[in-house]
Amino acid sequence: MSTSLASILASEPDFSRQRLLESLSEAEAEALLYDWRFWARPSQIEPPGDWRFWFFKAGRGAGKTRSAAEWVIEQVRSSPTPIRIALVGKTPADARDVMVNGDAGIIQRSPPWFCPVYHSSKRLVLWPNGSTATLYSSYQYDTLRGPAHHIAWADEIASWRYPDATFSNLDFGLRLGENPRCVISSTPRPIRLVKDLIARDGKDVVVTGGSTYDNRANLPKAFLDAIIRRYEGTPLGEQEIHARVIGDTPGALWRRAMIDATRVVRHPDLVRVVVGVDPQGTKSADGEEATHETGIICAGLGEDGHGYVFDDASIDDLPDKWAAAVVACFNRFGADLVCGEVNFGGQMVEWTIRTVQPLIPFKPVVASRGKYIRAEPISALYAQGRVHHVGMFGGLEDEMCSYVSRPGARSPNRLDALVIGLTELMLEGRAPGDLGLSL
Repeated sequence: MSTSLASILASEPDFSRQRLLESLSEAEAEALLYDWRFWARPSQIEPPGDWRFWFFKAGRGAGKTRSAAEWVIEQVRSSPTPIRIALVGKTPADARDVMVNGDAGIIQRSPPWFCPVYHSSKRLVLWPNGSTATLYSSYQYDTLRGPAHHIAWADEIASWRYPDATFSNLDFGLRLGENPRCVISSTPRPIRLVKDLIARDGKDVVVTGGSTYDNRANLPKAFLDAIIRRYEGTPLGEQEIHARVIGDTPGALWRRAMIDATRVVRHPDLVRVVVGVDPQGTKSADGEEATHETGIICAGLGEDGHGYVFDDASIDDLPDKWAAAVVACFNRFGADLVCGEVNFGGQMVEWTIRTVQPLIPFKPVVASRGKYIRAEPISALYAQGRVHHVGMFGGLEDEMCSYVSRPGARSPNRLDALVIGLTELMLEGRAPGDLGLSL
């Protein structure tokens, strides 16, 4: 399908376009199927201008992954010589399962006559023309130190574990060819990297975007309904649906600056490690709405007496799945104890976890007061600079900085798991009434 014919089809009225489509040969129809510029919304097409970074800032399901994958494919197809590409995701699995093999990823969106092959053992995507893409993750940002690339795709930067270090290494590696460039596809969060990129809009960065609603014609109704029901009308809805960078929520116990001020990239030797668990379907004493997500947060007490949060393994799945995630987290970090809230499920919580690992040390926690009140002493520890996040935990920090106590508020399971774990580590020995806990 030539670009001119695609342009003609796009400009024709509906009745004329239908006749033209029916007249296409099988080869022309297949070529049209893979002509992204014919199908895409204007905001999904590479913007004009002399930019180094294209930041496609969009809500969930807005088509940002597809847009970035199509851009990479187009760069490879149009290059007269082989090029080298960096594909950077939050985790190695995200880079593989979303960027490369996902429904909107590079392999699925490539035309059959120009489809690359993924070599998992080498973390390498190889195209017929010799172009290559190497997979990287924000958990292993040092692997980006040294390699050079012509172009790059950075996916969901706002959820990266170490965003600043990862992006800095990626930027230094964009040094091949006459015009090295990078597409960034992400739902925004008010982190330093996102704010910096937006501030550079019109300089070396071009920011485009869209909301979940822009792509509603291509989204399953169940997905759209779930996203709207969960987020619309809330501060997080501005972020997750409309892709706006939100500020701190008035009345929330945490501020982004408070967490950033003590963030670290590694922790000292630990004297104790605990996994805090807030199971799905729990309700607090103040009647907050139940959720289907299980909060699973791993934290440790350092030799310096400070708390270190170093994993968020929270999961939205059935009990056998979240129990397996709890046990995996416990074993991965050599934890000493699992502390789980048992208000709603009683002994079911402990039993469910023990079906996976029967002898796992478990301490039941019964909440006698609301989540907000229980969180206050933990917030005070952050304000005193005594708790540190080892890297960034987007979902957890969103809850911390947006949760306020009000009727009908969704239960912040990640936040509650954090409070359970840090209470056990750092406030043990205080009177239960002081903590809002009955143990």
